[in-house]
Amino acid sequence: MLITALAGVLMRRLNSLNEVADQSLLKVTINLLIPCFIFDKLLGNPATENPSNLLLAPTIGFLTIAFGIGIGLLMAGWSGIKAPVERKTFGFSAGIYNYGYVPLPLALALFDRETVATLVVHNIGVDVAFWVFGAMVFARQDQPLWRKIIRPPVFAIALTIALNFAGLADSVPQLIIHTARMIGACAIPMGLILTGAMVADLMKEFRTEGGTRVMFLACLIRLLIVPIGFIVLARFLPATVELKRVIILQAAMPAAVFAILASKHFGGHPPTALRVVLATSIVGFVTIPIWIRYGMQFAGLEMP
Repeated sequence: MLITALAGVLMRRLNSLNEVADQSLLKVTINLLIPCFIFDKLLGNPATENPSNLLLAPTIGFLTIAFGIGIGLLMAGWSGIKAPVERKTFGFSAGIYNYGYVPLPLALALFDRETVATLVVHNIGVDVAFWVFGAMVFARQDQPLWRKIIRPPVFAIALTIALNFAGLADSVPQLIIHTARMIGACAIPMGLILTGAMVADLMKEFRTEGGTRVMFLACLIRLLIVPIGFIVLARFLPATVELKRVIILQAAMPAAVFAILASKHFGGHPPTALRVVLATSIVGFVTIPIWIRYGMQFAGLEMP
């Protein structure tokens, strides 16, 4: 994953992937590659037949984002930030964990197809929480909420689950299945390359002056306080093994890179979001395997 992201950094440095191409490639990734990835992973997957995964997973996704943002906003004053918009950006960025490009390949590498499917469904709740709390925290209403939520990935989830429940998964032509699989296989690599390219741009604006306290507090919240709450939830929540694994994966995640772009969209303070994302991502290389290993043990689950 890191090497793929670094490829994006290199492509930007060589000007082989310029900023003009970012928006088009991002739209292709969100509107085509990710829906195909979802279709491939959910179609005929037994995890989607469990009501707990279908109902509880997105609820947990929504509530964990609410919990993270709440903690971030409550502790934002300790960062030394004075401007209200910067405090809001800090709380929002520290509360949004990486729920796509990092946990998806990790779930594929560590667990089974059922866990990946549960993660995809769980992310519906995260996506809803992202737009709901983004609009609430930054108080910007530039378009109806439903238009932000009902996007091709959500449509792909709804369509695939409907096919599964109707017993039509086996009736889908193999040509469509194989095509979706080939296209979907590009989703995570393309997302990581774009992420690397965007980080390369933002690094030009990065300054540590006055940001050390912000970065330390972000790591304290995102990589210590919040993970403890998630892992306790994974142990005591009456949920499937797949959902418990998803909760532990998300407990270990750093702040989402998309929080930087979101801060621009919502009218926040991108440099603050950048500090939160970079600090938690760098420290996360050390803490992610620790939280996954000990989180699995604490929740009474076996390591793969």
